[in-house]
Amino acid sequence: MKAGLLLLLRLALPVIPKLTVRSSMRFALVIVTIAVLGPVGCVSTMPSPTTPARAQRQLPIQARWQIQYSGDLLLDLDVDVFNLDLFETSAETIAALHRREIFVMCYFSAGSREDWRPDAMLFPPEVLGKELAEWPGERWLDIRHIEALKPIMQARLDLAVSKGCDGVDPDNVDGYKNDTGFLLTAEDQLSYNIFLAEAAHERGLLIGLKNDLEQITDLLPYFDWIINEECFSYAECELLLPFVKAGKPVFVIEYELDPSAFCAQALQMNLNALRKHRELDAYRTDCHAWLPESR
Repeated sequence: MKAGLLLLLRLALPVIPKLTVRSSMRFALVIVTIAVLGPVGCVSTMPSPTTPARAQRQLPIQARWQIQYSGDLLLDLDVDVFNLDLFETSAETIAALHRREIFVMCYFSAGSREDWRPDAMLFPPEVLGKELAEWPGERWLDIRHIEALKPIMQARLDLAVSKGCDGVDPDNVDGYKNDTGFLLTAEDQLSYNIFLAEAAHERGLLIGLKNDLEQITDLLPYFDWIINEECFSYAECELLLPFVKAGKPVFVIEYELDPSAFCAQALQMNLNALRKHRELDAYRTDCHAWLPESR
């Protein structure tokens, strides 16, 4: 219980100084209550789809959006959705976007340990695998140790709630298809991803699936949208259509292709596609704003 309390306080520390004295006391009481009572729910042995516990604005199939994790934030955009880093985005920034009725997705990696995050020291050594290629300081997680990872991920979801995020974007949730250093199976991945979805929904957060194309059929009932990287580059976009048919939005990022090579098809398929730099800075070309004369 003490370890859980310290974890929640550490993650919430950037938020508390910005509250009034009365609000700070109430916030601290909530943290203590969570630490004492533990998680509200858990993944059942026979998981079933969950629905958000609090009222949330649902995303439309077609949405203008931006995703930015590096550089100075460019917030003055005419968009419906912003995808921002959970740890590095302030509650004030999220509140400012809400005043413009913008839906805020908060990103964190659920399948890897990034050594620069404030909770990096909480991951036990036995869950740390190989480094991700081209991402120094980031190592795959052994998601079979789900009980060891639950309190860390639950605390991150609690942080998302405290900052006012509308939903979360957990990354690296397809480790079973990668060289992680562990013998992960498809069933291991399904169990872990369903845990994330149910834990998010228990807190009133929406949640998106990141890539993991081969498990879309199984995971579609649990996730509220999907974000895919480079489906046009790899000719995989057809695999995303079950989300569209279910009335759930699909967000696509292309890093190499020119917008003229994919925007027309993206619009025909009802996909919300962007051309972005790999560092995910402020640069973007939104296919929804792709002018006819540029086609």
